[in-house]
Amino acid sequence: MRRNKTGNKEGRQEKMDAMEVLITRRSVRSYLQKEVSQELVDTVLRAAMAAPSAGNEQPWHFVVIRDRQTLDRIMELHPHAAMLRQAPMCICVLGEKALEKHEGMMVQDLSAATQNLMLAARAVGLGTCWCGVHPRPEREEGMTELLGLPEGILCFNVIALGYPSSDQERVDRFQPSRIHQERWRQTI
Repeated sequence: MRRNKTGNKEGRQEKMDAMEVLITRRSVRSYLQKEVSQELVDTVLRAAMAAPSAGNEQPWHFVVIRDRQTLDRIMELHPHAAMLRQAPMCICVLGEKALEKHEGMMVQDLSAATQNLMLAARAVGLGTCWCGVHPRPEREEGMTELLGLPEGILCFNVIALGYPSSDQERVDRFQPSRIHQERWRQTI
């Protein structure tokens, strides 16, 4: 059976090995003009919601955006979201401040959910790019207005989502000099 460019066997949706997903995930800035099925969107959102969170409060919400005018408006609000010109959609990761059980931990919770979402996307042959919104007040205000967010809901980021237009290759970023045993030790 032939393999397509995501490494999946043609005609079957097959998930990648976990280490392959981790090592080959990249920020994708160029996408095919191909719609992402709701089934795959649900898959990546299920993975996002499986993330750990402080006190198991799960403070996340998500806005799925496919509307071209809204995607274009996000590019106007965010100086680093040009990839949305090609991406067929994005997912905005939001946080509900009232669910922050342990003060200051929501950023970690939303980061874990975002990473899960991105890794799940890679596992099913999709590409992503994380565009940070929080803690930039001008981005937060723009996204709050655009999405009609109520008081107490924070837009954390915008994740471009779609089929990558090229292969995501393996790059070895392992740096033994950044590993310390038992305590900090100056490396040579």
